Amino acid sequence: MIKIPVKEGESIERALKRFKRKFEKTGILKEMRSRQAFSKPSVERRSELIKARYVQQLKQEQEDA
Repeated sequence: MIKIPVKEGESIERALKRFKRKFEKTGILKEMRSRQAFSKPSVERRSELIKARYVQQLKQEQEDA
């Protein structure tokens, strides 16, 4: 459970922003979305490889430029 202590004099918007940031870092929402539908391990591995190639290509283009 995520707890965000609100500091004295801190606006609620600021505390909410800290909560959202902490919540995003935990990865709960990402895991929930991935659990909505089963995907085979081979499909997950393939998508990881495709993403890795894409990231590597972006880094390569950045170095060349």
